[in-house]
Amino acid sequence: MKQWVVVVGGTNMDVVARTSAPLVPATSNPGHTRISPGGVGRNIAACLGLLGAPVRLVSAVGDDAFGDEALRVTAACGADIGAVRRVPGRTGTYTAVLDDRGELVAAVSDMEIIDRLELDTLHLEDAALVVVDGNLAHAQAAQAVSAAARAGVPVAFEPVSVAKAARLADLVRDLFLVTPNTDELAALTGRPAADWRASVADLHERGVAHVWLRSGAEGSWMCSRDQEPVHLPAVPATVVDVTGAGDAMLAAWVAAWLRAADPVDAAREGHRAAAATIESPHTVRPDLGAVLSTTTEES
Repeated sequence: MKQWVVVVGGTNMDVVARTSAPLVPATSNPGHTRISPGGVGRNIAACLGLLGAPVRLVSAVGDDAFGDEALRVTAACGADIGAVRRVPGRTGTYTAVLDDRGELVAAVSDMEIIDRLELDTLHLEDAALVVVDGNLAHAQAAQAVSAAARAGVPVAFEPVSVAKAARLADLVRDLFLVTPNTDELAALTGRPAADWRASVADLHERGVAHVWLRSGAEGSWMCSRDQEPVHLPAVPATVVDVTGAGDAMLAAWVAAWLRAADPVDAAREGHRAAAATIESPHTVRPDLGAVLSTTTEES
């Protein structure tokens, strides 16, 4: 039975520093730092595991202590890590600086190790969906998309950043779901960011079924082919740490879709997951499943 979500993407350790007062640039700021497993693909897989979805992570980590910890925590979330490759060297890192409000100021992503991922562990016979993380090299992403097409499995693509969206833009064809923000959407189509409706139409013409356009505090637009875009407001939240909110958002959408929710209702579930993550100091909120169950019952 095709029920598994196969997530192909990055695994790293997050090093997140937050100032305890308004940030002053170009000098040392008082604050605190935490280190925890991260990576877009890993975060999505971990969130899916916490939400009870059958999920398999295809990724690469180093043969170091960071790699050990990333795999231990991910498995504890309920994700299958059997397809994660261990390679000699350092596990990737994502270093972020947040201001005292929890908003991202700057970040450095050291994800070279993902270039060493060989997709011989990509088996899709039991897959209902493949999630492709934009951290992949072009050849890797192309291989994942092609394998999914041959197996008849739909693909969801998370661009990750403007630069990575531009690098993989030619692969965004005949996909099931694409989840950019406004700037990433512009990078995918070459249009100005303000012309997002035309950009969405471009992606639909390329065969993309659903474009979920995220706009942070302004909410999102679920744009399905041959239907009018639907705006969804963001769920109010007290910001503790924005890291991982987008990953939880996509994971909750996928989990809801697996339960046969329509794209708009799935997006509403995604907004609840994002709000819950923003209000937590964790990149992947450990009680995400319980929190979403509670908010669903209350709504």
